[in-house]
Amino acid sequence: MPLHTPGTTHIYTFPSTGALSEGLDRYVARLSDEAIKRHGKFTVALSGGSLPKQLSAVLKHNQEVDFSKWIVYFADERCVPLEHEDSNYLLAKTELFDFVPIPRENIHTIDPSLIDDPQEAAEDYISQLAKTFATKDSVRFPVFDLILLGVGPDGHTCSLFPGHPLLNEACEWVASILDSPKPPPRRITLTFPVLNHSHHVAFVAAGAGKQDMLHQLLDLPGHLPAQLVKPITGTLSWFIDDAAAAKLTSTTLQGLERL
Repeated sequence: MPLHTPGTTHIYTFPSTGALSEGLDRYVARLSDEAIKRHGKFTVALSGGSLPKQLSAVLKHNQEVDFSKWIVYFADERCVPLEHEDSNYLLAKTELFDFVPIPRENIHTIDPSLIDDPQEAAEDYISQLAKTFATKDSVRFPVFDLILLGVGPDGHTCSLFPGHPLLNEACEWVASILDSPKPPPRRITLTFPVLNHSHHVAFVAAGAGKQDMLHQLLDLPGHLPAQLVKPITGTLSWFIDDAAAAKLTSTTLQGLERL
């Protein structure tokens, strides 16, 4: 099945954002069920931007998903209070967490007492990851069941920006960033080694504004951050609507019938 073909990139296209959300619901629900049957939990990392809304549109109504077994982290987070409008946690809370029974203790946020010290906040987040994925001394990198990502108009993903030194980070699980070219400047982010050790990684992009960047990322060789997401033994998928896919020349798969 396409969901389980490591080493290849699957591009699923949908006629509308609504259909995209339906496909994403089926994909996430399936991976959740498989992970819970395999090891009793579903570990997932979420990005911000438009992703939480697209993810939750259908998923928050899906009563077949055992959200009590979900363990949620954030692929990146801004160093702001949890109730701040720039908080990825707040966005996910209002779009998804408020509607589904994920235990609050299973939702791992940045420590709001550490937002003035991004390096310490990153170290604390590593400690949180270690509690879920065993200690840092016992595993080289966390292995998420699924990481859901967005992509920016410059090709960035998480808080990994073109030309930034963090693109070369090879050891730390979580890194701090003080000079994000996109405000707010202070953030923490998962690193490429963590992204690329995930069982499954899925990008979600919709709208005509994504056409040029998706063409560059998926049709042309390069080293933009989103192009550096290459799961070592896992799968990589793209969920996009027809408007975003309009300039693609890569082979695409129609979405719903393939999921």
